Amino acid sequence: MSKKLRIVPLGGLGEIGKNMMVIEYGKEAIIIDTGIMFPENDMLGVDYIIPDFRYLLERRDLNIHAIVITHGHEDHTGAIRHVLEQVRAPIYATKLTAGLLEVKLKQAKMLGQADLHVFQAGDTLKFGVFTVETYHTTHSIPDCVGLGITTPAGLIVHTGDFKFDHTPVDGWPPDFAKLAEFGQRGVLALLSDSTNADRPGWTPSETVIDEGFDRVFRDAEGRIIVATFASLISRIQQVANAAQRHGRKMAVTGYSMVENIKMATRLGYLKLPKDLMVSLDQVKRLPPEKVVIMSTGTQGEPSAVLSRLAMGRHRQLDIQPGDTVIMSAHPIPGNEELVSRTINRLLQRGAHVIYDPIEQVHVSGHASREELKLMLNLVRPQYFVPVHGELRHLTQHGLLAQRVGIPEDHVAVVENGTIIEFHNGKMKVGERVPGGYVFVDGAGVGDVGRAVIRDREILARDGFVLAIATVDSKTGKLLGEPEIISRGFVYTPEAGDLFEQARDRIRSALSGGNGTGSPRKRAEKVESSLKNLFYQETQRRPMIFVHINKV
Repeated sequence: MSKKLRIVPLGGLGEIGKNMMVIEYGKEAIIIDTGIMFPENDMLGVDYIIPDFRYLLERRDLNIHAIVITHGHEDHTGAIRHVLEQVRAPIYATKLTAGLLEVKLKQAKMLGQADLHVFQAGDTLKFGVFTVETYHTTHSIPDCVGLGITTPAGLIVHTGDFKFDHTPVDGWPPDFAKLAEFGQRGVLALLSDSTNADRPGWTPSETVIDEGFDRVFRDAEGRIIVATFASLISRIQQVANAAQRHGRKMAVTGYSMVENIKMATRLGYLKLPKDLMVSLDQVKRLPPEKVVIMSTGTQGEPSAVLSRLAMGRHRQLDIQPGDTVIMSAHPIPGNEELVSRTINRLLQRGAHVIYDPIEQVHVSGHASREELKLMLNLVRPQYFVPVHGELRHLTQHGLLAQRVGIPEDHVAVVENGTIIEFHNGKMKVGERVPGGYVFVDGAGVGDVGRAVIRDREILARDGFVLAIATVDSKTGKLLGEPEIISRGFVYTPEAGDLFEQARDRIRSALSGGNGTGSPRKRAEKVESSLKNLFYQETQRRPMIFVHINKV
């Protein structure tokens, strides 16, 4: 066998989010997932982050048979429109996941361009040299699958996001038999979710949340606002069930959540009685103790509903004293500060805020250490590659695999862009290809890089100063008074002395009047002088712009 099997992780390894992986053999390939990542709090102005898939654009010789999506969460689906703009390949997903993709593609006006195919867990899909056996797994959203990918080099098992939930909300437990059957057949490599690899024990079932909701609903005297992910369909059903049990009506706010609920109801994944649902206008006419409002914004996203409520900027709703706000999600790593800020602002407005661990209103959708051990022992792979997690999670998962008997040299802990090759039954960690961040800011994709983010950090921290001077085009002499404009640096009405010193520095830097110096060099001289003055007087380094007019 001369061809090599290559696993190319483009996202999700070394971070939480933007999961995307390429499996290729020779010149044939499939893509697994196309997710986004939420920006960290220092990524100013960035809406979200997508994988850097330049590798696919450079490998135009690859025949990409399919994009297979394991489940409907944003970190596995959110970049689909961006990938489809560059990579033309059919998409394969289960019914609910396909519905969520349709909502996303419709918003992007790309639904007509997408070749979307629906399969059921348990179906076998054939893509060139790849035979993909799908199996049902449990997570925090219905209709999740893992993949058994048979290649000429051997069987690869990709778990997707999973936990072993024996009592899932939809009553459909994971397919243990299929995993055991893979193990009996012989697995070359296991690619397994690592998100909770540092958490001991077992992850609780989704059904424990019902008891937590009941306790909160029973004690709440006013309105209840439940924030969760727009794609967390199971959680929406649990809130609806709790509302019915406690005699409350339910309203929904947030465009993405409204659209997802319509789709999931149409497909039968949500069962919401008509007399349960009310509009936001109707909410205002109901007693507070009879209302539940579903919203987005558990990660502190500035444009999401909950953040706007916390800031008092929502068009139709305001936080009222006595409201109970339930945060039914854990902060994604990197978002902790934004989430804490949102909670504090809600408290300032008089709301009671409930979140885990105050009450069990959310559980993780990812397997903890004992479940990860069970997966390893069911599948019994020859080689192991931890996926879906920060480097600390991947490292712990790699150590866990060694403890259950996989040799250290058969474990590959790698980050995005690192190619893993299999040839003649042996694994090799190969070269590195691009696997970093592509920032999406408004309509711009990739036009905001690290340099722009650094500039935004400086502007946010120290502000800017614009110095404008007019000089005689023949003599170079300064004409009139230099003008100084400042934003975000110092409080201008109280900075008269500082700015007068700055004008003196400008006069001195432009003195001489022989006009022989180039405008650029004279501007650099002014900038350097102002930079020294401002740091000496304020210990700050604002961005300084100098413009010299010639008349």
